[in-house]
Amino acid sequence: MPDESGDLAPEWTILSNNVCGVLHGHRDAAPIAERFERLGWRTRSPSWHGYEVGTTWCEVELEPVDGQDVLLNGVVDPSRFDDLAALLDRFGLTYTLELYDEDVVNLLRETRREG
Repeated sequence: MPDESGDLAPEWTILSNNVCGVLHGHRDAAPIAERFERLGWRTRSPSWHGYEVGTTWCEVELEPVDGQDVLLNGVVDPSRFDDLAALLDRFGLTYTLELYDEDVVNLLRETRREG
């Protein structure tokens, strides 16, 4: 996989959050963040339990919620939505992932992997 380290490209920093999802069956976001980091993504932990992970085409927050799920939300280049889903598949995660338009009003795409 090519090195995609670096800051989010300027054309995506102006967007509101356009991607959200739930990573099912994970109490802790740290192992998920580590998987992204091993692929060259930037990671940081702005809170006790949450993480931000990012690359040139995607930047998302991973935040555990009560129970066994981790919320994912942030910005993705819409043309790379399938690439994000493919990474989650590669990590062996069970998830629901949604892509919204620029105004975060209309659901454009949804994908899921069930366990």
